[in-house]
Amino acid sequence: MLRWLLPVALVAFALDQGSKWYVFRQLRLEDLGKIDVLPPFLVFYPGINTGVNFGLFADGHDAMRWVLIALALGICVALAIWARSFERPAEFVSAGLIMGGALGNVVDRLYLPGVLDFLNMSCCGLNNPYLFNVADIFIFAGAIGLILFQGRKNEA
Repeated sequence: MLRWLLPVALVAFALDQGSKWYVFRQLRLEDLGKIDVLPPFLVFYPGINTGVNFGLFADGHDAMRWVLIALALGICVALAIWARSFERPAEFVSAGLIMGGALGNVVDRLYLPGVLDFLNMSCCGLNNPYLFNVADIFIFAGAIGLILFQGRKNEA
């Protein structure tokens, strides 16, 4: 079952990096400043997050960038070790999503001062001021998956 972990992580990583390349390079989001995809539900804005979710710990110090890189890599190693105890494909997929998303954000931090964000979703009169990226979606989905599926025995 461990064979699920690496392919899922690689696909998540590739989709994250590919989406950033396409939106920022091909669509030239920074030059445009905004792309209305399905307004107001989905709008692209250029952004760079030097902290973690919602800009937490974005103090502008370069040391924080390296701390966040080390933390993400440490989480990936811990997940890989923990995955050895998994029994269900859903657990491996969930861990792979987290690892691929985390590594996608690590690559951004290695080459930029922070993580490229561009997705903004608002709804029903509520204006969401925060941006996120595809890696964040995978990390969130993977975490929910581990909560839902971890610990359940394989029923096969």
